[in-house]
Amino acid sequence: MKIILSRKGFDSGSGGGPSPIVDGRPLSLPIPAGDGPSRTTYGALGLADHAAQASRGKLGGEDACHHDPMFLEDGTCLFGQCGAAQTHLENRGVGVGDTFVFFGLFRAPGEAPHHRIFGYLRVDAITRLADGSERDRARLAGHGHPHAIGMLAKNDVIYEGAGRTARSSPDGLRLSVPGASPSLWAVPSWLRASGLSYHDRPERWLRGGRLQSVARGQEFVADVGRRKAPREWLDAVVALIEA
Repeated sequence: MKIILSRKGFDSGSGGGPSPIVDGRPLSLPIPAGDGPSRTTYGALGLADHAAQASRGKLGGEDACHHDPMFLEDGTCLFGQCGAAQTHLENRGVGVGDTFVFFGLFRAPGEAPHHRIFGYLRVDAITRLADGSERDRARLAGHGHPHAIGMLAKNDVIYEGAGRTARSSPDGLRLSVPGASPSLWAVPSWLRASGLSYHDRPERWLRGGRLQSVARGQEFVADVGRRKAPREWLDAVVALIEA
């Protein structure tokens, strides 16, 4: 089994600032759509004011956003990936039965920005849009998913399965070490043993269960096999998200 730490939402490079934590709930702001396909605006998602504040007025309710990952009311998550990031997932063997753990940069009122986990997706199905049926593509486009509306690359894929977002912000979903740079993470001991893609340099793994995470990148894959500790960690993370 693979656990994928998947970076999503606003940050200083995409959007302009951290996503907010509002009344204790992390609200991941989708990145701007730019020239990409989109049927969704920040206003339609009820995020107009938050997008305006996080972007320092550069974005507002009428601006289109890249609504992905998309969490549906029936408890399903749709997540699209393409280009080099999708090639990386394919090369690492990510597929049905694996789990994406979504994280991003967040800030609560009066506090410093930090990385935290805000959602998950257990992969039950994968649709390769270039090869998939028109029926599958129409179904996904019917939800307004941007990758199904207009393909962004030849290897466009949509992962689908059970998934939810957190309704609170417990310490157990925080990655960043308090009082440190957002990129300095507190991680479980099993992660160093499993390894994490893009984090091969030994000097990134520090004493005390700390990891100096890379500044950029979207998909970081840990191949945990059948080991018990990673599965227990994942079950605990999912339980906190669903609490």
